[in-house]
This record gives sequence, C-alpha cells and structure tokens, in this order.
Amino acid sequence: MVQKKRGHVMKAGHQEIIETQVDVSELALGMHVTRLDRPWEETSFLIQGFVIKDPSELDALRAQCDFVFIEGRIQKAHSVREKRNGNKRLSGLLRRFKSKPAPEPAAQGAKVPRKRVTYINKVDTGREMIAGKVRFEEAQETAKSIMSGLRVGRTLDINKARKVVKGCVESVLRNENALMLLTKIKNQDEYTAEHCINVAILSAAFGKHLGLLQGEIETLALCGLLHDVGKTKIPDEILNKPGALTPNEFELMRHHTTHGRTILMGTSHSLNTAVDVAFSHHERMDGSGYPRGLEAHQIPYFAKIIGLVDTYDAITSDRVYDKGRASMHALEIIHKHRGTQFDAELADEFIQLIGIYPPGSIVEMVNGEVGIVVESDPTHKLKPRVLLVRESDKTIMPPNRVVDLMASPEDAAGRVYCIAKEVPEGTYDIRLQDFVEQGLIVTKPSPPPSAP
Repeated sequence: MVQKKRGHVMKAGHQEIIETQVDVSELALGMHVTRLDRPWEETSFLIQGFVIKDPSELDALRAQCDFVFIEGRIQKAHSVREKRNGNKRLSGLLRRFKSKPAPEPAAQGAKVPRKRVTYINKVDTGREMIAGKVRFEEAQETAKSIMSGLRVGRTLDINKARKVVKGCVESVLRNENALMLLTKIKNQDEYTAEHCINVAILSAAFGKHLGLLQGEIETLALCGLLHDVGKTKIPDEILNKPGALTPNEFELMRHHTTHGRTILMGTSHSLNTAVDVAFSHHERMDGSGYPRGLEAHQIPYFAKIIGLVDTYDAITSDRVYDKGRASMHALEIIHKHRGTQFDAELADEFIQLIGIYPPGSIVEMVNGEVGIVVESDPTHKLKPRVLLVRESDKTIMPPNRVVDLMASPEDAAGRVYCIAKEVPEGTYDIRLQDFVEQGLIVTKPSPPPSAP
C-alpha cells in the first residue's frame, strides 16, 4: 500500500505536480488519477494514470480502491476521523429521517409522492423465509430463462415474468426481510440474471417503504426484473470482461439501454413503464447520465428508483472484476451523490429502508461473537435480530441462537449485546447461503447461555 499523504509534491522534469489523496467517494468526472492505494497490477486498470471520463471508471475505482491520488488540489475531503465515523453519520441520518414529514404530492419524475399506504408485516421473518425461498428460486430460474432465451432470439414470456413478480411482491408485503436477506447471497456466476432479481425484490421493498399501491409495486418490481434485458445483446466478451472496458467497449455497453427499449417495445404495449425504465435507468440528476443526458425533471419516477437500486446492488455484488462491497460502503456512495446522480429524497428514503445492518449482513459483536442479521424492525434499524453463529474466539457456536437487540439481551458475562461492525461475506468462513440451505435462519429469540 502506498503511504497516505495529502498535498504531496512530485517533480516531472522542471515542473512540480501537486498530488492530493482523495477518498473514492469524493471522486468525480474530469479528475486526473495519478496513483492508487495499491499497485496498478492488482487492479483492472490497463493505463497507469488517467482522467476519469466515464461513470463506469468511477464505479471501478470505488469498487477496487479505498482512496487514490489525483493531480491538483480539491477544496474539501473527508478526514480520517470522518471515515471512521461512517456508522455514526448514517445513524444520524436514520434518526433524522424517522421524523421527516412526508413530501407533498408531485408529478411523476419530480418529488417523492406522499405515502398512500402504510404496510405492516403480517408474519415474522422465520415463517416467511419458507415461502420466500420458494419464490426466490422461482424468480431466479425465470430470470435466467428470460436472459438465455433473449440471447438466442426467443420471445420474452411476459406472463411468466408477471407471475413470478407477483409472487415476490406478495412475499415482500407479508414481510420484506425474508427476500431482502436472500438478495444478500451473492454469486458472480449468472450475474446479470441474479442482479435483475435482486433489483426487482429491493425495488418492491422500496415501493412498500414509499407507500405505493400494490399494483404500482408489482409494476415497479417488473421494471426491476426487466431493466437490464438489453444486456442480452451485448457480446459476452464485453459483458464478462474481467478488466476495465476500453472506450469503444464502454460505448457498446451503454447501448444496452437502447437494446432494452427495443426488446420491450416489441414485446407488449402494456410494458410502457418498463420501456421507460430500461431506456432511462442510467440517467442522472445532473444530466451526466446516458443515453440521452436527461435533466432531473425529465427522468421518469420509476427510472429514478430503479437507477438507485441498480447502483446499490451492483456495488454490493461480486462481479467478474471485483468482490462486492459492504452495504455501508454502498450507502455512503449513494449519500455522497444524492442530488447529483440520485434523486435526493429517494436517496434519503432508500438509506432509511436499508439501514446500517440490512437482513443478511454478517456482523461482529462488541464481545467478539459473530452473527447474521435476520430481521430489521423499520423503527429500530440499529437494533436488529441477529442469529449468532460464532463464539468470541470465532469457533462454531453450538447451537446457533437468535438475540433481539431491541430487548437489550446480555451475554454469558452479563454484557449487553451490541454490534461493533459489519464484515464481508466469507469472513470467519461464514456464508449466508449455507445457513439458508440448512434452514437455520430463524427469528425466535433464544435465552442467553448460562454463565460458567
């Protein structure tokens, strides 16, 4: 790793070049990246030193680095202390959002409409996990079938797509935690299909949070499922390239929005909203998006939602060129770019929905024990239910047990359980899919162990 410095001066010939260390969340188009926080050979970048010209390069830098060095100075950068206090910043955001009044009604493409429906979970997560797992697997198979079929010229089976989306939405309305937890199972194989399912589910949960009508949530989730169908027309060697795309390759990749629009327009006249979303989900509030460079008021409301959810799932997913980042990292990026890339009010609401420890997060407690977040209460995002699976020395905990942090449970030493941090999938050999397949994701709190 390179030494962390700010305002470093380098000499090039007779000229002095000023370098500034910048957190990747502060990067913007037009900045000249001179160095990374790691050797260039360990990244997907083919050129050692470049000007950021495309959003894909921003995404790649944020996915592979924590900080970089740019030529020149910037007015303000996050301090190390601010970076360490990321949880506190988002905790403050969540507390402020809870008392935030609902915005006034507005036309599509403008502000977030006033919440029309208040939903409550009808069953607990453990009970919904059984049905949710079936719906999730059906949706996965449908998404894979849609993508593979379109690649060989088959017609999109829109009725099957609607049926599977309806099942997922019904599960989300009963209890969104189950399917949201399943979206945390990441696998870079079949990434596009998996990504579309995750976007559909997270969009449904977001629609529920926003108070949309059930029919609107089903339409939104269908848009999420179909938003990337245009990628079936992108050559595999570009779609699955492990390194950074060349400018020509990126231009071809950008065409997936136009391809998606063409595919959906030729499928059904009832897919007008999905057509708009497929065409516009990469548009950005400041006009820097593609394919048309729309301004904020021109972007359809559902496209703003899908664009936000699409970014979150992409950052937290394993891809051919990098491992997924923690949910916290993704939320910090979204917050950083609220009002420029993302609708500010939608970004705030999405941060409130996801919370700091969404279902499926692997968390280490202050006492060293490790668990999986299995359920998050909308009104107490910082105190979820956690399935404890590792002892403080990281050995397997027999048996696994659930603690409800809202009840301030104590460990064997009489200390109140508290989350210290989120850790990546695979840490301490913990893989979410193993626990789901074994049926160990439950939510009934267990009694604390007796003190020795």
